[in-house]
Amino acid sequence: MTDIAPRAPRVVASPGGRRRLNGGGPRAGTIFAFVIPFFLPFVLFYLVPVGYALWQSVRVVRRTGGQYGTSYTTFGGFEQYGKVFQNDEFWSSIGRIGLFGIVQVPVMLFVALVIALLLDTPLLKLKSVFRITAFMPYAVPGVIAAIMWSYLYSPQLSPVVDLLNDIGLKPDFLGPGAVLWSAANISTWLWTGYNMLIMFSALQSIPQELYEAAKLDGAGNWTIAWQIKVPIIAPSIVLTTVFSIIGTLQLYAEPAVLRQISSNISSTFTPNMLAYAVASGNNYQQAAAISVVIAVITFVLSFGFMRLTSKRAGL
Repeated sequence: MTDIAPRAPRVVASPGGRRRLNGGGPRAGTIFAFVIPFFLPFVLFYLVPVGYALWQSVRVVRRTGGQYGTSYTTFGGFEQYGKVFQNDEFWSSIGRIGLFGIVQVPVMLFVALVIALLLDTPLLKLKSVFRITAFMPYAVPGVIAAIMWSYLYSPQLSPVVDLLNDIGLKPDFLGPGAVLWSAANISTWLWTGYNMLIMFSALQSIPQELYEAAKLDGAGNWTIAWQIKVPIIAPSIVLTTVFSIIGTLQLYAEPAVLRQISSNISSTFTPNMLAYAVASGNNYQQAAAISVVIAVITFVLSFGFMRLTSKRAGL
């Protein structure tokens, strides 16, 4: 009878003394074909812009011949970074965005966690409707969401403001003490559903047998939620926190739109707005230095938070 069993790949010795499988693995060309669709855009649209920003940030513009002389660009070392750290507007924007993140990120993630837990409980009906409703704001582009909310904040146009004025509250959502939190409200409304979906997906991966065992031990829904579910999905909560830290330092669309209807938001309200304002003044080297500093701060905060949570979890 003919032997039709598959043959094992033949081991062939390479000139360097290493052994390789003849016909046992994908060819280099196949690997390259799978890698290049990711690697090429990654280089063109990420590494090249980052490298160009770094290069611009260490260059300065010099002028020769007085006021009417010629200008040229040359290597300036860390001169641009020194100007960034001496810029009071930069530190003011960092302070505002820090206060924004300290308040807005925990509130947003707590609301997202509560919604995810509610959607995961068997007591809730019409889960698909509530899930789509909670996620729907994320489908709205950030600029459109900011325009929608600016209409609700405007004293001249908002029916909400009119209603609150009629009952004697007289809110000023665009005032100097409230405009930052108005922008925070837009971000919370926009991103809560996204974070909720990540947490809810993690909850769906928990085995149901774990809940059944907890119920046999007398645990109620509240105990199961906060003592079993939340610790298990802690990595997802950490992930959403890191995403939120990165997004906070990139805040631009919400205050930029509100600036059109409020004089309490300057062109340097956030670090990203400051970088854009400086670049609009044709000082691209200074704007590049600001952008690099923002990126470094983002990396330090994100990596530091991950290290801190990993140590507390014993990882």
